[in-house]
Amino acid sequence: MPTINYIFWNVQPDLQIGSFSLHLYSLFFAVGLLAGGLFVNHYMQKLPVRQNYFFYAFFGIFIGARLFHCLFYDTHYYIAHPLEILLPIAFENGKAFFTGFNGLASHGGTLGLMAALAIFAKRNKVNYLQICDIFAVATPLAGGFIRLGNLMNSEIVGKPTSVDWAFIFPNVDLLPRHPAQLYEALWYFFLFFLAFFLFIRLKSRVKSGFFLFFCILGVAIFRFLIEFIKENQSPIEENMFYNIGQMLSVPFILAGFIFFFILLKKKV
Repeated sequence: MPTINYIFWNVQPDLQIGSFSLHLYSLFFAVGLLAGGLFVNHYMQKLPVRQNYFFYAFFGIFIGARLFHCLFYDTHYYIAHPLEILLPIAFENGKAFFTGFNGLASHGGTLGLMAALAIFAKRNKVNYLQICDIFAVATPLAGGFIRLGNLMNSEIVGKPTSVDWAFIFPNVDLLPRHPAQLYEALWYFFLFFLAFFLFIRLKSRVKSGFFLFFCILGVAIFRFLIEFIKENQSPIEENMFYNIGQMLSVPFILAGFIFFFILLKKKV
């Protein structure tokens, strides 16, 4: 039998530049937010808004993503350590240590963003769904870079496999695994370019909200399917047939289809 040369992914998560250490996940996260932000800024400038929409978006995404992670993925720990939910610290032996925020859930980030944009739209008297469409198209672009950051961190790994393109993550184990982070990143980039193409061609001909639910379905359906080949992210998922990521994706899928049909039936 021919020997399969799996991809040995031994990328160091920190890039050392002289005495400065740059965390690659943080770099890709920042690049994703910048890329998505440039897209959003370009189209939001065409609307009569007064307040800073990035302020609303940032806090909506952060609070929603953080609360969902603490509520669904690590409930018992954060019940015992409530201050750590919104503070980047951990307490040990009565002392506080800076740890950063370990855990953000994308489903919560999406709901948090939508809630924040609802407040923003009301205060600025602009069409809520029109704003959501702009942010929705940018979201897969940012998500793709964030998943590349997960790849650099050797986290959110796939299940063991024998496919030729399997990755070995020595920081995890020596088993060939699906590069699930790369699968997600490639899909999100494809979804962004598809949504962007449709946005340019159709935005004046479709109803507000079309791109919001198009992107919600594109992300949520893929997220539900990709979870079958990903390792669980929390110990409480070990005895589940569908993991938390899949269960949180189902309401988005249902809502996406329901509102898509509502939009198609609307006459105005």
